[in-house]
Amino acid sequence: METEDQLVNNKLLSNIFKTFIFRNEELKEVTMSTITAADINKLRQATGAGMMDCRKALTESNGEFEAAIDWLRKQGQKVAAKRSDREAKEGVILAYPIPGNKAGIVLCISCETDFVSKNADFVAFAQSIADAAIAHDVKSAEELNNVEINGAKVSDMINDKLAAIGEKIEISKFERIEAPYVATYIHGSNRMGVLVGLTLEAAEAGKDVAMQIAAMNPLAVDESSIAPEVIAREKDIAIELVKAEGKPAEMAEKIAMGKLNKFFKDNTLMAQAFVKDGNKSVSEYLKGIDANLSVTEFKRVALG
Repeated sequence: METEDQLVNNKLLSNIFKTFIFRNEELKEVTMSTITAADINKLRQATGAGMMDCRKALTESNGEFEAAIDWLRKQGQKVAAKRSDREAKEGVILAYPIPGNKAGIVLCISCETDFVSKNADFVAFAQSIADAAIAHDVKSAEELNNVEINGAKVSDMINDKLAAIGEKIEISKFERIEAPYVATYIHGSNRMGVLVGLTLEAAEAGKDVAMQIAAMNPLAVDESSIAPEVIAREKDIAIELVKAEGKPAEMAEKIAMGKLNKFFKDNTLMAQAFVKDGNKSVSEYLKGIDANLSVTEFKRVALG
């Protein structure tokens, strides 16, 4: 028979246990209320598991993302892969005009290794996504992820491909421009893509300028397109260099402006020397075709 002290101790332990259970259930309720649709979608994108399974996994793991992935795996779920910490620096880049050449897109379907990026099936997979982007005239990567191809969302197709290949796969880059005429260029076995917006229809000139952008990687169309803070930084650096050379202070500003003009010539598209004829700038090349021909904007997307 239990002594009075034993009865008291047992009752105390029982109360502590009940309190622990209550607090644990209370914690679960709080955690469930803080799990958002974005959390669930993020886990679904990373694993390919169903929405309800992802919610359950996050609930059971108190909202911890990595723990939720482990929970799904322990439940025998078909988890694509835990790839959030992996870098996808390889891939396939595609650039195409929208029919009519008034707009164009460039996108990158990325993966982790060049072994995958050079695989014919993966290239065809990327091409099917680019074709869908053109067919639906999409404006963003988010919109493209929701486009359906043969009844399946692009985002689900990417998850399935991720699960099959075992590498991180995603639409890592998406750019679009609109202009009176848009030219496109793909360089180096789908390793770089360029879009160029022109003020007039000029297919050959558009290709030439796109190749210029691919080769010379300008920062902006012209001086006015460079952010003021970038110009200020370059000017400050130039002034400090001039002072370090021992030039008189009254000359520093003038010399620094000369260096800044050199910066603009090297880093803005219209001022750069034209790669096909170094005796003229890109601006002069375009004006030689038509006085009203110019570049409105450009996008350059490269792997890495």
